[in-house]
Amino acid sequence: LEKGKDDQDSCKLKYITGQAMWEYADTDLQRLDSSAMAPSRKFFAGGNWKMNGQKQYLGELIGTLNAAKGPADTEVVCAPPTAYIDFALQKLDPKIAVAAQNCYKVTNGAFTGEISPGMIKDCRATWVVLGHSERRYVFGESDELIGQKVAHALAEGLGIIACIGEKLDEREPGITEKVVFEQTKVIVDNVKDWSKVVLAYKPVWAIGTGKTATPPQAQEVHEKL
Repeated sequence: LEKGKDDQDSCKLKYITGQAMWEYADTDLQRLDSSAMAPSRKFFAGGNWKMNGQKQYLGELIGTLNAAKGPADTEVVCAPPTAYIDFALQKLDPKIAVAAQNCYKVTNGAFTGEISPGMIKDCRATWVVLGHSERRYVFGESDELIGQKVAHALAEGLGIIACIGEKLDEREPGITEKVVFEQTKVIVDNVKDWSKVVLAYKPVWAIGTGKTATPPQAQEVHEKL
């Protein structure tokens, strides 16, 4: 459920590497098969609302989610803007968990604008999105910093949606494998219990470029990982 300027205002069903993606009204709802890491785990559906919506719109979106009927074996997590975490928790069906879109690597301190895993938990959210392409490429977060965030958030008891993916200027020279390996390694180095981690690959090169990522292209990266 990822909102962005390049999303089409339509409702359609398509399949990417065998995983269902439901697109509805500027949102993508992805159902990801995590069985490669832990065969006993449920399917996982993660939704990132980014910096979009105010209470009226988000209330309508939440109403749609609450009314949706999906497979019982699917774990669903939504990541609203930080200011609306409490609002989302009040309105969402309790079966739908809530994630923050980011956190910092320490418990507290003089870090204006940041939030800690402890604060996220205190708001009753149970997940956090880390390493998203916009955090990497818009805000300049390094692999090292993302690894440190993963370590601290896990130590504080949050579930992690860890994002990886290459840009167009990394894919075209043929360094996709190198880029996603380096991104993944700093995450893996800080994970002891994969039951609390979802690894989310996103072909960043296919967003806003006019190019389309095909199922075989995405699957090729999955296989290499």
